[in-house]
Amino acid sequence: MKSKLEYIWLDGYKPTQSLRSKTMVRNDFGGTLEECPMWVFDGSSTEQAEGNASDCLLKPVAIIPDPERKNSYLVMTEVLNADGTAHESNGRATIDEADDDTDFWFGFEQEYFLWDPATDRPPGFPAGGFPDPQGPYYCSVGAKNAHCRDMIEEHLDICLEAGLNVEGINAEVAAGQWEYQIFAKGAKRAGDEIWLSRYLLERIGERYGLAIEWHPKPLGATDWNGSGMHANFSNKAMREDGKEEVFTKICEEFGKNIDRHISVYGAHNEQRLTGAHETQSIEEFSYGVSDRGASIRIPVSTVEDGWIGRLEDRRPSSNADPYKVAAAIVKTTNEAMA
Repeated sequence: MKSKLEYIWLDGYKPTQSLRSKTMVRNDFGGTLEECPMWVFDGSSTEQAEGNASDCLLKPVAIIPDPERKNSYLVMTEVLNADGTAHESNGRATIDEADDDTDFWFGFEQEYFLWDPATDRPPGFPAGGFPDPQGPYYCSVGAKNAHCRDMIEEHLDICLEAGLNVEGINAEVAAGQWEYQIFAKGAKRAGDEIWLSRYLLERIGERYGLAIEWHPKPLGATDWNGSGMHANFSNKAMREDGKEEVFTKICEEFGKNIDRHISVYGAHNEQRLTGAHETQSIEEFSYGVSDRGASIRIPVSTVEDGWIGRLEDRRPSSNADPYKVAAAIVKTTNEAMA
């Protein structure tokens, strides 16, 4: 039997990378990562190499079934230079091997806009104009307020069938804006799951004639919410010690390393982090219990459970690389605990 392996990677475009993929056909494939060979692609076509030395390598790092295609798998890869070293565009390689263990748990809240190329607006927006002000769209039901639910439900079903750990979906604050949540143990696995789920969402959108807009503020300087990728995280001490000072130390350490985080929390994020629309200004840093206007929110459940739980960094934008976000979070948290 022949199987189709869809190799997926991130290109070298700046400031925001895009997903790329191509199909390999294999005989008698058993479905394991170990069976996936290294592959080569033309890096000169993806801003990752010059034409006179164009070969880049694709190193398989994760594999899941592809429910949309017969006898098919999705293979997440890292981009390597021809000599086998990590390419500069390889965000996954920024996660230290020593730090990539299941001590760190991540829950990413991936927000995004559906986008209609015909109107250059999200569904629900008239061409060149705006619908009723936001308010009725969040977690809404009904054709007036909830747009393209059939596509959203299809994405959820396919992600679950593929084995991705999606934990929920909801319509978001703006018309045509949605969110899904993914949980994973380990920084690399969390990044793999977000990128694979993004790939499936983009591909499903092809059938509906809708693009996915990852920009954190696609509607510009208007009174419409932007899109984030809130990063919920915890380590063993946060989940087990039950000490308020653990959470305080971590939050304070984040406040000492603002540039480390903002530099990898997504391009154009200053348009979203204004201090309005449930954000803290990019110029400020704050943390607080149940405060969605803070840089880091301490969930009220963490306090009520005796200071056992997680933190939510609300600053990462919808277009951020989850590998780089997770790497920064692990590094700063470990420094706080040292």
